[in-house]
Order: sequence, then structure tokens, then C-alpha cells
Amino acid sequence: AESCVLEQRVALKCEISAVVARSADGVGRVFPVAENRHRNGILDVSIVPARVAPALTQRAEEWAVQIARRLDYCGVLAVEFFVTAGGELLVNEMAPRPHNSGHYTIDACATSQFEQQVRTLCGLPLGDTHLLAPVVMVNLLGEAWQRGQPQWERVFNVPEAKLHLYGKHEARAGRKMGHYTMLGATADAALQKALIVRSALYPDWTE
Repeated sequence: AESCVLEQRVALKCEISAVVARSADGVGRVFPVAENRHRNGILDVSIVPARVAPALTQRAEEWAVQIARRLDYCGVLAVEFFVTAGGELLVNEMAPRPHNSGHYTIDACATSQFEQQVRTLCGLPLGDTHLLAPVVMVNLLGEAWQRGQPQWERVFNVPEAKLHLYGKHEARAGRKMGHYTMLGATADAALQKALIVRSALYPDWTE
């Protein structure tokens, strides 16, 4: 007979992530928790603040800080969590770097995750991580280039939208070519506007 490991099938509600920065002298600062949606295994949308119970976001933030401390980590670290249907948190993945789900910090936080990374490496004090406004980040994949250069005016015409392109020359299906963020009065309002813009950029996609 062979030994085997049996794992219980877990009912998952959503995924959230917490990005934490920790300096060499042990100071940790965590960014607001993001709620992440995926499409075909690729991060599609990050919604901040995450629309889960405040106790869950607090626990995710505390665990991210604790993980960085236990690892004696210096730099930016992203910790992804599954939220179960029963309201539990399960650590899903850790990324020892600025993370895609933290790109919203460029436009919606007092300090971005990239500036925070520089601060940790240069021995500078960590910056403020508080959220300036609810925000949604939408990844731009190569599919948006199927009919040629996307009509970026559909992003620019929305005052609350911010476009970031990565300068990649070849657009392929599933390749992250950039992202845009959408600010709003609430996370739901930002999400609604962000998805309207995405529908215009991806005319061949369906939800």
C-alpha cells in the first residue's frame, strides 16, 4: 500500500492580498488589503478596500506583518489569502517583491509600493501607507490589442482613471501590457466605472 495525503475540499469565497513593507531595523507598514478577481488564472481586477468583514482585513494585515517579521524580511512582501465560505483565512501565496495586486498604490496611497521598496533598500524611513480614495486596478492584457492600438481616449475621458503602460513591444494573449486604476467615492462605484471602461477596451470579451 502507498501512503497518501488527503486534503479536505475547501469552499472559497474570494482571494485577498496584503502588501507589507519592512525596513532593516524591523519597522513594518502594511497597505490596505485588496480583493482580487482572476480570469483564466491571471489577476484581472483588484478592489480596494476589500469588500470583506473588517475583522478579516485586520487579520490579513496582522498576519502579513507577522510573516515579514518572522522571516526577518527587508523589502516589500505580498501575501495572498483565500477567504473561505466559513470566514477563515488561508495563506495562498507569498511574493517577495512589489506585486501586481499592489499596483493600485501608485495612484491611491500616500506612498506607492515601489517607493516603499526603494525606502527599505536605502535605509530611509517607511512612507505613509494610508488609502487616499477607494480604487480599482484593472490589468490590461494583450487581448486589448487584437484590433490594433486600443482607444486610450476611453480611459483618458474618465477624470478618475489613470493609465499605466509598461512599454512592451509585443502584445500576446494573457501578457500583462499595463493597467489602469479607477478612483471612486466607494469601492463599488469605482468597480462599476472601471468595468465600463474595460468593456470599451475589450469589445470581444464577455463577463
